[in-house]
Amino acid sequence: MPKMLSKLPPMSAVRVFEAAARHQSFTRAAEELGMTQAAVSYQIKILEDRIGAPLFVRLPRQVSLTAKGRQLAPAVTEAFEALRTAFAGIEATAQTVLSISTLTTFAANWLVPRLGRFQQLHPDIAVQINISGQVVDFGQSDFDLGIRSGNGNWPGLEAHLLFPNLFTPVCSPTLLQGITLEEPSDILRFPIISPNDPWWQDWFSAAGVKDFDPSQRPDNYLGAQQFEGMAAMAGQGFALINPYFFPADLAAGRLVQPFDLLATSERGYWLVYPKARRRSAKIEAFRDWVLSEVAGDAEKTSAIIPMEAGA
Repeated sequence: MPKMLSKLPPMSAVRVFEAAARHQSFTRAAEELGMTQAAVSYQIKILEDRIGAPLFVRLPRQVSLTAKGRQLAPAVTEAFEALRTAFAGIEATAQTVLSISTLTTFAANWLVPRLGRFQQLHPDIAVQINISGQVVDFGQSDFDLGIRSGNGNWPGLEAHLLFPNLFTPVCSPTLLQGITLEEPSDILRFPIISPNDPWWQDWFSAAGVKDFDPSQRPDNYLGAQQFEGMAAMAGQGFALINPYFFPADLAAGRLVQPFDLLATSERGYWLVYPKARRRSAKIEAFRDWVLSEVAGDAEKTSAIIPMEAGA
């Protein structure tokens, strides 16, 4: 196989031959390839010298294939047609499939329930979602964009803040049936879901509670706010959640937020994608849609979420 590959002529010359043979014209081949007619003639001459036989008969106003040229042309044309088909398929997929890497709770509680609106606006774009807590290397993967939690500083990436990372304790109304919580420390009388989440300590500190000791509690860990919110709705205890992910549950009373205090960190939820791909039509479409959804949610969410306090 290596010897056969070493005998291949320059692909630039083969490409010129394919166009000239298909058009039966050096002039039309030059127009298609964006070359001069002299450059086409030069590339054909390189190929003929490599083969050791003429491929075209040059007439005053036209060219025609020789017997050797007619023997070579079908195989070369078929090979280039296969390449055109392959690249066309890749290009079509690249423009019509949008691959997103995102976080569990963002996908389940925010993105997926409203994704139909994006698909109504852009029915020609198929969306593929991958749930992962790992930071995706866009240079080593096929993902178009991602949703990340952080401070927005990722070299080489465009980053758009969607909403801040706020957190507050919530529970099921059945858990508080017949009970009135007077102050934040009263929460310590109840089971706490994922007590070793460091943001619990941040929230209690912001609330002035200094005697919270997670080591004295079962080390339960559910791994995602989505699951913690579900556990809270099931009456299993207090969960620490970002209200942006549970506006419907809070509005409907499935979750109760007993205290207005919202602690916050320097982190937020960001839409990110490589700067080199920022002009991609499908990325622009998704970016504009996501930002419009966030803006549209702002007024509705502000009616549910009280003013935040720094941690």
